[in-house]
Amino acid sequence: MPPTTIPVSSRHVAVVGAGAAGLVAARELRRDGHSVVVFERGNEVGGTWVYTPHLEPDPLGLDPKRSIVHSSLYSSLRTNLPREVMGFMDFPFMIRPGEGRDPRRYPGHREVLMYLKDFAREFGVEEMVRFETEVVKVRILESGKWNVQSKKMSCFSNENGNEDNYNDDESKVEFDDEIYDAVVVCNGHYTEPRVAEIPGINSWPGKQMHSHNYRISEPFRDQVVILIGSSSSAVDICRDLAAVAKEVHVASRSVADETYRKQPGYDNLWLHSMIDNARDDGTVVFQNGKAVLAGVIMHCTGYKYHFPFLDTKGIVTVDDNRLGPLYKHVFPPALAPCLSFIGIPWKIVPFLLFELQSKWVAGVLSGRITLPSQKEMMEDINSFYSMLEAAGIPKRYTHCIGESQFEYCNWLAAQCGCQGVEKWRELMNSAALVNQQLRPETYRDEWEDHDLVLEAYEDFVKHTSASNLQATTNVK
Repeated sequence: MPPTTIPVSSRHVAVVGAGAAGLVAARELRRDGHSVVVFERGNEVGGTWVYTPHLEPDPLGLDPKRSIVHSSLYSSLRTNLPREVMGFMDFPFMIRPGEGRDPRRYPGHREVLMYLKDFAREFGVEEMVRFETEVVKVRILESGKWNVQSKKMSCFSNENGNEDNYNDDESKVEFDDEIYDAVVVCNGHYTEPRVAEIPGINSWPGKQMHSHNYRISEPFRDQVVILIGSSSSAVDICRDLAAVAKEVHVASRSVADETYRKQPGYDNLWLHSMIDNARDDGTVVFQNGKAVLAGVIMHCTGYKYHFPFLDTKGIVTVDDNRLGPLYKHVFPPALAPCLSFIGIPWKIVPFLLFELQSKWVAGVLSGRITLPSQKEMMEDINSFYSMLEAAGIPKRYTHCIGESQFEYCNWLAAQCGCQGVEKWRELMNSAALVNQQLRPETYRDEWEDHDLVLEAYEDFVKHTSASNLQATTNVK
């Protein structure tokens, strides 16, 4: 149903994080008349798209007191979606002239960061951001308002000029304690690693690490490396490593137990079923019966939702990576609409989903859009959980909405009374996934959906001046 228009109210809103989700949330909140402050621990916008060569001292990221590096980017990363699909709906991710810009259709990570900075400048978002300011605690008050405690961090530049090393000398840290009407959590979920449980690993003498701490391949030259995982990062990193390592073995729980096959185009890259056990002589045994003497195990096993700053008195919890209870992955019913989360779903086209979630949150906070009652929202959540259980889907996949993402995005658009997802975007996303399966080595540079690219650029004309619109033939 389209939203009901009622008198609009303005609220003072805190947004946690200035990555893609925080940037578009801030824009939509201000568009709806709200007063917005964005808290960003780093010294620039971009969140996970800000690359740093720095690694954490704890390679598995399991120490609760570890010094956290928030980026998980590796140097060679290119997008696994075409730029036309990735962009916000009214700010196309097109080729832009300028030194250092990447014209490829599947650009490197730096181009994505530059796009987000373009977005922030275009819509004046940066003026709402408090940089080098970390949120320490967010807690609800008896009045229903939110207390946000933050600290101003002093930092210094690393070798690449990224100021991501912070001085924790308390005498140099400035603390703030403020009251807000609402809080929108946009802190991402790519900093708290998940690791696989491996029988015998405690006596295995090799090195373990998480892909969160992978940057370049050179340190693994001539080594035997085992990767655990089959997601996009594992697919990229195993090929990165195969160029320098002696052997690379990929363990995946999504293949049959007897799986053992060499990957096409490589003499030193094998796919296995999951690891069965690790031994104190350095060998690792797979469920297919193969044993490999390896020096490194890299967990490309994803991340946990983690909100150490958030105190909801137990109302919102994380259980086996299910954040909940959340109505439509955004609002906890007992605290709605004054607490919301942007960007929780995964296996998605991220920026598009962030944008539509943000429009919904902004409209609900202003009173233009009405949520169901708390009871109705909880009934919807419980029905959703029951559906997942009946289908045999584990809790940890609660927020994995890949196949239903466009249905979800169009539902959000209907709530907001705005345009739904363009058909070309949905078709292009499907074509990209098929192409990735057919051409795992070359899909970023070889494709056949030229008609959809033309349709996308025709659509972009509505949002872009003719002087800035690049010809589709320039897409590389």
